[in-house]
Amino acid sequence: MSTERTEISSLGEFGLIEHLTKNIELQNASSILGVGDDAAVIDHFGKQTVITTDLLVEGVHFDLMYTPLKHLGYKSVIVNLSDIYAMNAIPTQIILSIGFSNRFSLEALTEFYDGVYAACEKYGVDLVGGDTTSSQKGFIISVTAIGEVAPDKYVKRSTAQKGDLLCVSGDLGAAYVGLLFLEREKKIFMESPGVQPDLEGETYVIGKLLKPEARKDIVEFFAAKEITPTSMMDISDGLSSEILHICKDSTLGCVLYEEKIPVSEEMKKAAFKFEIDPTACALSGGEDYELLFTVSQSDYDKLVLNEQISVVGYMTEPELGAHIITKGGGKHAITAQGWNHMKH
Repeated sequence: MSTERTEISSLGEFGLIEHLTKNIELQNASSILGVGDDAAVIDHFGKQTVITTDLLVEGVHFDLMYTPLKHLGYKSVIVNLSDIYAMNAIPTQIILSIGFSNRFSLEALTEFYDGVYAACEKYGVDLVGGDTTSSQKGFIISVTAIGEVAPDKYVKRSTAQKGDLLCVSGDLGAAYVGLLFLEREKKIFMESPGVQPDLEGETYVIGKLLKPEARKDIVEFFAAKEITPTSMMDISDGLSSEILHICKDSTLGCVLYEEKIPVSEEMKKAAFKFEIDPTACALSGGEDYELLFTVSQSDYDKLVLNEQISVVGYMTEPELGAHIITKGGGKHAITAQGWNHMKH
């Protein structure tokens, strides 16, 4: 890694933007005009436009002590694309704004943007605009993602139906356990700076935290199999709180089966090292960026063709409330134990 340090002030704002955006090549026909003018121009040619935004703040959403800048750039894009996919839409553009202090060199920002562009390339998305400014309070990142969907094919949280199957993609809880490992090693390092981190064998859970992926494949699977979920959202705050969102917004109850919740072997082993229950990690961990959705029972035969989808329960009358059936057969009300970014 280069130790060269170029002060950002030596370029000025326009020089910086020119440096960071000089290699952009637009991939989407809908991107009519990109970086370099007063505003971007987009035309989705008769499709509906879907827009979402996220603000990521150093010390609240990420810790630069163990988050590589390239990973951070990648993840900043992914968390927004995940929201677009959760609407059953396809992301096409992003707008990225950052605030940074003078402790960041040109090389550091270039590394961050390398991650941004890697995500854009992988998911076929164009960076079409943004802003840069100085910040007195660490690194601040704002990403707006724009997507397209065929008219009235977008999927809300509020349209699940009684009897629908409750499903999730991928596996849950790994990112949370990855965070526990990194926080543990940070604490040890702060107390004994000479100690090397011991993260051997935890690549999977740490990767799930630092470099998550958005579930483009699931939305493409829906399109290929002509499945339209009745409701959908992404899992950023833990399975339990997201299930409660769908129940509340759709005015329904649900039954969730603990034994059906998908968890990886790597996450299980890692959770046991901390003497915590893997199910608890899946229910209230957060930052999984998997999809939680409901489908009509008539789509079940199509769903089982995809190993990345687990049916974890079903929707019921609202009077029955939201419950989890444990492996031992016990029945408990689901409580929202998800992340609350507003609490410090």
